[in-house]
Amino acid sequence: MIRLATTSDLPRIFEVYAVARQLMRDAGNPNQWGDHFPPEDLLRADIPKKQLYVVERDGVIRAAFALVFGEDPSYGTIEGAWRKSEPYATIHRLGSDGCGGIFSEVIAFCREKSPYLRIDTHHDNRVMQHIVQKHGFRESGVVYMHDDGTPRIAYEWFEGMQ
Repeated sequence: MIRLATTSDLPRIFEVYAVARQLMRDAGNPNQWGDHFPPEDLLRADIPKKQLYVVERDGVIRAAFALVFGEDPSYGTIEGAWRKSEPYATIHRLGSDGCGGIFSEVIAFCREKSPYLRIDTHHDNRVMQHIVQKHGFRESGVVYMHDDGTPRIAYEWFEGMQ
């Protein structure tokens, strides 16, 4: 089950992200999230905006992600090209405690919310690159994060994509 996160979920969300960061390090991606991403203030800010979600299995939070509607400041300039210029939603900060099948569930949920999705990931995050492409997203180019300028591989998916 996917639902909006509440402040009472934050302790478990922090635990999930700690496991996700370790899984990323173990898979050869130590730099994308480092030791402290996503920061607590960002997650707390997501909750009243109704853009932080949790994935529950058997009553236990196993993953968290943000689904953000509107222009992403990091996506304004791309080395490459977006295939569409329509309104979109961006999937950010997807992390799990290692429970299988999470991405499929999240993508199905997000596709119900928006016919046009974007996502990005670090060049060292081979696991996410594989999963994103497996679920029909196409690489569009490289974007640079507005807060620190680091590059990310950008992907998009939309209904009817060939």
